[in-house]
Amino acid sequence: QVQLVESGGGLVQAGGSLRLSCAASGRTFSDHAMGWFRQALGKEREFVAGITWSGSGTRYVGAVEGRFTISRDNVKKTVTLQMNSLKPEDTAVYYCAAKRDISRMISSSREEYPYWGQGTPVSVSS
Repeated sequence: QVQLVESGGGLVQAGGSLRLSCAASGRTFSDHAMGWFRQALGKEREFVAGITWSGSGTRYVGAVEGRFTISRDNVKKTVTLQMNSLKPEDTAVYYCAAKRDISRMISSSREEYPYWGQGTPVSVSS
């Protein structure tokens, strides 16, 4: 079991930045691939960014490419999503997710991630 707790969400104006953090506890963290997903009101939960177990590989959805950066610290058991140049359409609840995976693949399918945090809300005003 992996327990995940997100933090760092809030209200920001368009063009601003936020830094989301996800703290993991429980079994080994370093053999888990990590992902950030988001769910806007009335929409399905979608993949935002992912990172391999080692941190050597990352993947982003096109809408955030170049604005968001995912990183991880396997010693501190944390994964971070730095969000810059935020837009109103980035408004959503952001979720951290984990799956045991020591490959180089990064899945964008939410069904493949068994462990989830409770979410942290991000609101971007225009």
